[in-house]
Amino acid sequence: MKLIKSLFAVAVATMSLTQTAHAFEERVVVLVNDTPIMQSQVQRVLGKKKATETAQRAAIDQVIDDMLVQQAMKEAGVKVSPAAVNQAVENVAIQNGITYGQLLDALDYQGITLEQFKRNIAQQMAMEQVRHISISKSIQVAPQQVQALAKDLMAKDKAAGKLKTVSGKEHRISHILLKTNPILNDAQAKAKLSSLTTDINSGKISFEEAAKTHSVDYASGADGGDLGFNFLEIYDPAFANVASKIKPNQISAPFKSQFGWHILKVTDTRNGDRTEDAYHQRAYQQLVNKQAEEASKDWVKALRKTANIQYVGQ
Repeated sequence: MKLIKSLFAVAVATMSLTQTAHAFEERVVVLVNDTPIMQSQVQRVLGKKKATETAQRAAIDQVIDDMLVQQAMKEAGVKVSPAAVNQAVENVAIQNGITYGQLLDALDYQGITLEQFKRNIAQQMAMEQVRHISISKSIQVAPQQVQALAKDLMAKDKAAGKLKTVSGKEHRISHILLKTNPILNDAQAKAKLSSLTTDINSGKISFEEAAKTHSVDYASGADGGDLGFNFLEIYDPAFANVASKIKPNQISAPFKSQFGWHILKVTDTRNGDRTEDAYHQRAYQQLVNKQAEEASKDWVKALRKTANIQYVGQ
């Protein structure tokens, strides 16, 4: 009799588990650029949290963001060289005031192998490149916006008696900008630009290709570093000073402005009264800077702006 009761209990438990399994049916909850996100992926993020509507949506958003980052990395074809990773590891030791050996000891103490640490560093470096690309793609300035703001800026300057009429020589300049971060310090930024200059001069890569790949001036980088025709007074003093002295199509030595580290070349010059153009450029730059600043605060949101996200059954 006890055996029958035990078998009955097992049968009931089995039925209960089967019903639970059927209750949790695998389903698609979101399509991200036509790639499905399954409920099981969301469940893994939720873990043991109560699946409230707020928690469910937060978990879905996290999975979407992770997928967008992975898709962006794949699409960009970002590659980080082993030499760059090794240099970054050495920089971590230098920046923390310890020897390479002491860094290895610290990693060992935390149960992290050198290869794991290198993979993490490579991931960070790749993510930084993807971040630059995604922000660049997210910036969209309509001509109507530029015209409206330029008109407003000119009207305000006229009313205040501060209208700046601009005439004289304009320079068409292309540049590559690098900004320091926890992985890239001043010395490294300067060295990287010097290395790029060598590669450009030797024909390994064109200035335009280098700008598209490496420049963090997202607006001009997409155009091969071209800033168009402008009067030098609109630029940072350090930038204008270098541009005024360099020979046509000669690449400058790396230099630092308030915006970061640059190399530049002057591709053309011209004369004329360009007051309205100057205000248009000023308006354009203000709009771009504002969008870039907003996108930099949460660059993953920039990925969402260009993604096709469809919620299924919601």
